Amino acid sequence: MQDVGIGELARQSGLRPSALRYYESLGLLPAARREGGRRVWPAATLRRVALIRMSQRAGFTLAEIRGLLDTSTTRGTTRQWRALAERKLPELDRVVRQTQQLRDAVAACLACGCMNFADCELLSAGAADGG
Repeated sequence: MQDVGIGELARQSGLRPSALRYYESLGLLPAARREGGRRVWPAATLRRVALIRMSQRAGFTLAEIRGLLDTSTTRGTTRQWRALAERKLPELDRVVRQTQQLRDAVAACLACGCMNFADCELLSAGAADGG
């Protein structure tokens, strides 16, 4: 199996080397081997970084991700992932609703066309609603 240096892992993952060092310090990545004074990881580490990034985009905290990655058995990982995902779904649904409301408000402002914040009836209505 081929190893990748920190620069190559950063390039392939789209992360900065400092982020990879931070992930390593948190235990999200295995401790890198040193070769000629530089960090190197097994090529499979790229897949682990992809899992971390996907989990972050889904709204999981680094602590939650570390807990998931710390599970040593496949069956335990599956159970833990399911439990985390079930707890996270309502939060993600809330974010989707809030984002849709924001999108609708922006679309309404564009449709209004007044482009004058001082006189905008939509903004005045939003302030009256507390929103």
